[in-house]
Amino acid sequence: MTVVAPASALLQAAFEAAGEGMLLCDTAGHTVLLANAAARRLVPGALPGEPVTGPFPEPGADSFRCEFEGRSLSGTRRDLDGEHYAWFIRDETEQARHIAHSAFLAEVGWRLSTSLHVGRVMRTVVELAVQYLADTAMVVLPPHRHRSSWTRLLPERAVEEGTLPERLLDGVPGLVESLGGFPPIPSRWLDPAQAPGWLLPAELGPVGAMLVTPLPGNAEPAGALILARHGATAVFGEEDEALARVFAARAGMAIAAATLYHEQSETADILKADLLPPDLPVIDGFELAGSHHLHIGGDFYDVFGPAGDSTDTVIALGDVCGTGPEAAVLTGKVRQTLGALRLVRAEPEAMLRVLNDVLLRSGPRSRFVTMVVGSVRRVEHGRVRLELATGGHPSPLVLRTDGTVEEVPIQGALIGVMPLTDIRPATVELGPGELCLLYSDGLTEARGGPAGRGHFGEDRLHRALADCAGMPATAVVERLSQVVSDWLHGGQSDDIAMLAVRAPARTALSLRGGGVPEQSPFLIAARRGDRRSRARS
Repeated sequence: MTVVAPASALLQAAFEAAGEGMLLCDTAGHTVLLANAAARRLVPGALPGEPVTGPFPEPGADSFRCEFEGRSLSGTRRDLDGEHYAWFIRDETEQARHIAHSAFLAEVGWRLSTSLHVGRVMRTVVELAVQYLADTAMVVLPPHRHRSSWTRLLPERAVEEGTLPERLLDGVPGLVESLGGFPPIPSRWLDPAQAPGWLLPAELGPVGAMLVTPLPGNAEPAGALILARHGATAVFGEEDEALARVFAARAGMAIAAATLYHEQSETADILKADLLPPDLPVIDGFELAGSHHLHIGGDFYDVFGPAGDSTDTVIALGDVCGTGPEAAVLTGKVRQTLGALRLVRAEPEAMLRVLNDVLLRSGPRSRFVTMVVGSVRRVEHGRVRLELATGGHPSPLVLRTDGTVEEVPIQGALIGVMPLTDIRPATVELGPGELCLLYSDGLTEARGGPAGRGHFGEDRLHRALADCAGMPATAVVERLSQVVSDWLHGGQSDDIAMLAVRAPARTALSLRGGGVPEQSPFLIAARRGDRRSRARS
């Protein structure tokens, strides 16, 4: 069979039809013999008769990968015979750009996800934009109270932040539309000559290209991104603008998430501040002290000082079923109702009945409250009288001067469950130095001890309170808090709230010629020793 060699024209046509660049070179002079159209486009100097130069390595190397005249090229050498070899050249610009864009967007994703602080997110946005997209970047947020916050990064400078009046936004074409978010608009090319002085300082030199692109948020605009490239010949290509839009979409969602988190945190802080127990007023005639270890919506206490022509002080300590937002709402409703009832000088029993009616009328009865309400007044001879009523709450304890602990005999059903039919209030009088303690069941139900599972219990509370005889009200609640903390051994506990009312102690016995102070440590120690001796016998 005879093989017919193809004509040189046919070889040339096949050479030109190849999809990748091809150079046919001679081994002796390393000159180009043939170059197809793809090779001439990728390496303009690769012409027949010219030496093999440009991106090609020194003779002997069989591959290369490099940047050449704005393109990413790779090449492979193949020996054909002893006198000829060929270079096969591939344009990898698009692939390299795709890899670079993917790496950029991956970095955008993880860096923007590391913070929910609006300012930090804005700083990250401009840093990423200057690193990959532009020489200068600026983020402008939608106006709030007629001012817009902005963050900017200029070449060789630190990140700058500030605010500007809403009226100045009109100076940047397309900025107001981007911040408005409706109708949606694409990135807007800007004439750098139109840029106002506040946008880019004049000392930066000529700006060749600018664009503004919206930062889309969650159903509303999150802001706008302004990019600038310096130098009279600088431009933004279509691919640059497309990448900027993808980046802006991710940056906008990050800013929107941080803004939402900030708004929710601010709201939560406001609600939390309103739910925390109040600063206790200074009331003439008796001492007040409180302690709380609370979650939002858990236990609470409140004190309402004398109002109008009433000289009584109203105290309340309660426990809302559950925790979280629903319990917090109920806590706020209870405290507001008590405050309103205080203004009309309702008695403790009436307060509980009205509060129960309010909760029963407010909807589903999935939440309830236990609480103690009392009115406090100073009476003759330095004594203090308390009118107390309860709604399903642990009874208050009274600490006498000799260390005896008494439980106040009050009864009542849960608040917010059913109509109240039987409330049995009680009146307690405190002599000088005596104290009444209101507390939540988190105190007695605290789990700890040697095995870590035992309840603190009422007996331990009574003994711990008895050892506080003669102490000021503040010292008593601090001492009980410490005793319970020691019992917990650092473990978790339910909400714990305490509120103590103490009659002022006499400074001295009314004895002719003086006497020993009634609250003398010697008398206190003697009384405790006498009680312990009687207990052992």
